[in-house]
Amino acid sequence: MLFGKKDKKIPQITEKRETPDNLWIKCENCSEILYKKHLERNFWICSNCNYHFRITSEQYMNYLLDGGTFIEEYLTDLETIDFLNFPGYKEKIKELKEKTKLNESARVGYAKIDNFDVIFFITDFRFLAGSMGAVLGEKFFFGALKSIEKKIPYIALTSSGGGARMHEGIVSLMQMAKTTLAVLELKKHSILYINILTDPTMGGVMASFAALGDILIAEPGALLGFAGPRVIEQTIKQKLPEGFQRSEFLLQKGQLDLVVNRNELKQTISKILRILS
Repeated sequence: MLFGKKDKKIPQITEKRETPDNLWIKCENCSEILYKKHLERNFWICSNCNYHFRITSEQYMNYLLDGGTFIEEYLTDLETIDFLNFPGYKEKIKELKEKTKLNESARVGYAKIDNFDVIFFITDFRFLAGSMGAVLGEKFFFGALKSIEKKIPYIALTSSGGGARMHEGIVSLMQMAKTTLAVLELKKHSILYINILTDPTMGGVMASFAALGDILIAEPGALLGFAGPRVIEQTIKQKLPEGFQRSEFLLQKGQLDLVVNRNELKQTISKILRILS
């Protein structure tokens, strides 16, 4: 008792709660601090500057395909062989398989987009930067043949900053010719071929099948080209224009048909399929 009054109960001090990891994410473009759950609901697009974060092939499929996946996926058992005995290649492939749960940098299969039948091809940047080797070429070609067989559109989404895969030497470069031949077969049979270019799509991928679509769509701010800007600047000894090789720059120069936000991609593709079917 103090001064004849009953003592007030002193609250107990509790341990400070720790903030969960990865609750907030810093935008790589504008440095805005973003709440991860809000970012996920917004298709991984920064609400402050419209920066499109790089996402996985599974996330793209979830956003674009009815049901979020293939109805039937092709060549799932096709795996890379280290036929050149390139130092560390076999170990790297094994490591990436375990990390990404993918067999290769590319996937292809039969799917539906807003109830339209399509063959869908996609590359994943996490697997050797989505680079092009013998397996990617085979999957793309097989997908084109399936489109022709089923008489349905072929849609390819690329996130392939790795270009042609040096680990497979000339065989990797040969896939540029093989995938281009596949596109020519699509055109020969009047099959609609649509490309969706995401950040980054570079090198041999951009120099072959990724730039040959009947309709070329890109996400905002995507880096698209053959050699990178730094390599070009060093080669020609000149300062490049602002935004060089980005989607908006290429759209202005007539190299793209559309630049579309990720959250509007499915609606846009559905509209194109509805018009051109």
